[in-house]
Amino acid sequence: MYKEQDFDVIVIGAGHAGCEAALASARLGLETCIFTINIDTIAQLSCNPAIGGLAKGHLVREIDALGGEMAKVTDRSGIQFRMLNLSKGPAVWSLRAQADRVLYRNNMRQSLERQKNLSIKQAMVENIVVSDNSVKGVITSLGVFYGARAVIVTTGTFLKGLMHIGLDSFQAGRAGEFPSIGLSDSLKSLGLKMGRLKTGTPPRLDAKSIDFSKTTVQYGDDPPLPFSYSTQKITNPQLPCYITYTNKKTHEIILKSLHRSPLYSGKIKGIGPRYCPSIEDKVIRFAEKERHQVFLEPEGIETTEYYANGISTSLPYDVQIEIVRSIEGLENAEIMRPAYAIEYDFVYPIQLRHTLEVKNIDGLYLAGQINGTSGYEEAAAQGLVAGINASLKLKGKEPLILGRDEAYIGVLIDDLVTKGTTEPYRMFTSRAEYRLLLRHDNADFRLMDKGYGIGLVSEAVYERFREKKRLMDREIERLKKVRVKPSHEINNALLSLGTSAISEDTSLDKILKRPEIRYDFIKKFSSPPEPLTSEIEGIVEINVKYEGYIQKQMEMAEKLKKLEYKKIPADFNYKGIAGLSHEIIEKLSEVRPETIGQASRIPGITPTAISIILISVERYWKEKGF
Repeated sequence: MYKEQDFDVIVIGAGHAGCEAALASARLGLETCIFTINIDTIAQLSCNPAIGGLAKGHLVREIDALGGEMAKVTDRSGIQFRMLNLSKGPAVWSLRAQADRVLYRNNMRQSLERQKNLSIKQAMVENIVVSDNSVKGVITSLGVFYGARAVIVTTGTFLKGLMHIGLDSFQAGRAGEFPSIGLSDSLKSLGLKMGRLKTGTPPRLDAKSIDFSKTTVQYGDDPPLPFSYSTQKITNPQLPCYITYTNKKTHEIILKSLHRSPLYSGKIKGIGPRYCPSIEDKVIRFAEKERHQVFLEPEGIETTEYYANGISTSLPYDVQIEIVRSIEGLENAEIMRPAYAIEYDFVYPIQLRHTLEVKNIDGLYLAGQINGTSGYEEAAAQGLVAGINASLKLKGKEPLILGRDEAYIGVLIDDLVTKGTTEPYRMFTSRAEYRLLLRHDNADFRLMDKGYGIGLVSEAVYERFREKKRLMDREIERLKKVRVKPSHEINNALLSLGTSAISEDTSLDKILKRPEIRYDFIKKFSSPPEPLTSEIEGIVEINVKYEGYIQKQMEMAEKLKKLEYKKIPADFNYKGIAGLSHEIIEKLSEVRPETIGQASRIPGITPTAISIILISVERYWKEKGF
């Protein structure tokens, strides 16, 4: 075995999790090396060419507020931006961007290559070296050893990846790339419990062969809203997407071909994503539906390739052609890349701490799809947290652990390490108890202080945030103080909007609280002392309109914090507690919750059990003199 060099942190895999992890640790001053099987596919958008969407857009904003890279790269690569769910409340508004796949990959690679303290190596890591339950380094397939004080594994779908197209299957990490075989065995040899998951993609089509006149065009927002707080303006040309639908003929083709499906013939063993099913699944599970949407997404500015979102499948190639050409607008469509399904190994995430460090191996962190998640955004969020925590630990500092009331990232990680998952985990706004606190618009107010404190948010970005906060606070205070008198002008304006007139002096914030009133109306009668950006105006309006609801959620979160942060000793013996069932003892011993709050969220743990545990834990700390 040949030893080349030592690093502080080694990151295995250069997908979305790996890139964030490596950049975070390098920016925090640690000598970092990122290993990838293929340097040319760093940050590959291997599935759909889009970032964000429902709840996922929140994650991207949070990554940016903490000092991560995904939002910035998306803004430099984006070719369409749309705010989703505007017809609903602000808690579920989410930004989504179509990205140019080549630009995204190149921009992220550029960020890595220009980063001080960061080395990039094309090599396949086969083994993680552990001694005395502590990481020592990694060994590549060429037998080269690299020392490390921390290792972050972010392997995506590459662990024993197996691709399926019809009844044909072959080993691959994704289309056209080698899988990682040895590393999966190395993780198992370290005692990690692993399972098998499945995901898939639809076919990619040639735009020259699509009749877009038969589809419905969907444009982005004008002007486009950036993801990153540091982006001043989107400069790329903006492209539309197109919508069409499957039909009765499409469904008949699928039903008659199920015997050739690896999913329905039993060849695929891994569990697929419930919330992003294949077209075979949709036709079977929703038999009453006459059609399913197909969303045609451009893959980039300089290509004619389109992603046919909505018809993910593992059926044979000839059936894929039949399916595609049965759809309106796609009658003559040419498939540039076939659809496929892929199975891969993952690690059951209840074996991790909230820092994403493996519980019984010091310095080993896991992030991304290896933890059972699906999606670029979920992966990037985990990668950032793993990179930050590995760095903070090596520096002897306190870890970053985000609460469920602080960030969707906090919800994501807590769900994984507390509840675990047996299917690909996807973030939804419905998973968060405090949705109104965790809005898309206020990620910087929630997290930028933390990002700046850690050292990932620049002085310039932080100063802009402080100025934005100053202007917002001052305007909200002004709206509470300034009162308007009843007048013919204002009452006519109020009545014209379908709301009642005022009969006495009324504060501006009370008028703005009315559902029919927008901030623009307030400005007409009383403008702020300094002009505000549309972003600040929007935040002011949300905070005023939903003040009561926001306050209630904050109070609820505060009450629960008493339990949330009640520490449970790492070596706590549940078997010695009278009143706990054998099943509950087993679950607690497996998850090893770090706090009473985490214990309360383990499936099957009853309120009675929590009361018993709380009493026992308090007795333990009292005996220890705390």
